[in-house]
Amino acid sequence: MPVASAGPAGTLADVGEFGLIDSLVADLPTVPELLIGPGDDAAALNLSSPVLSSVDVLVEGVHFRRDWSEPADIGRRAVAVNVADIEAMGGRAVGLLVGFSAPGELAATWALQFAAGLKAEAAAAGVALAGGDVVALAGRVGWAAAGLTVLGRGFRSPRVVVEAYRVPQVPYGAGATAARAGAHAMIDVSDGLLADLGHVASASDVVIEIGRAAFEVAEPLQAVAAATGTDPFQLILTGGDDHALAATFASADVVPDGWLVIGSVRARGEEETPRVLVDGAPWEPAGGYDHFRARRS
Repeated sequence: MPVASAGPAGTLADVGEFGLIDSLVADLPTVPELLIGPGDDAAALNLSSPVLSSVDVLVEGVHFRRDWSEPADIGRRAVAVNVADIEAMGGRAVGLLVGFSAPGELAATWALQFAAGLKAEAAAAGVALAGGDVVALAGRVGWAAAGLTVLGRGFRSPRVVVEAYRVPQVPYGAGATAARAGAHAMIDVSDGLLADLGHVASASDVVIEIGRAAFEVAEPLQAVAAATGTDPFQLILTGGDDHALAATFASADVVPDGWLVIGSVRARGEEETPRVLVDGAPWEPAGGYDHFRARRS
């Protein structure tokens, strides 16, 4: 039976969503067809033949019980039942997209042992887990957070921010436009602008600097901030769920129409860590959404 290596102690709420992801994706098997795997917003597979896809969800209490099975066994089963569906179609499985949902109080060691089983069975099946610039932004940020703020206080207005929370206004087509313009990196802002740019900075080993002067604080955000005693830039910089796009480009000259230049990217200093700075300094409080910790708050 696979045994997970030493990892974070405590619960998932203690480790946090991104700490868990870092542990889960370490030392994953890969396949030649996988061009882009975990760490980006979507996987990229290079396939020339028809594609088979299958989803078989395992639900605790329905498909498994934790008191009957070891975590690694459940991880192995999650791979086996899905790959079996592809085999039954006469195909060869090359990649897995894994959705993992758990309560924040679940022990982090359980999740890591589950991941060890998943990796072991993926290796046995020959499949992979497919999960100097300027910084520019397409879409709007802070609106969904403003809607969540007023709804949390029992209000239903301003209506435009409530609607922004209920249904995000995704800048459809902007991603393909940015790619054609030569974007070096891109991410959708789901957890908050600073949190998501932080992922880009960490993955690229750089420092991203943005400036508040680049943003126009829309009147509805000003109204919510004034009514709730909130800094409007806390909404803009740390609020999630807007699903705007942030990308890096070689220079401002190649940034497509409809994108707003909000900062720059530079190499980190010898004593620096990859991070995001606002007007030259870390933003406090950092904010951003973390699924496991959010359940504890």
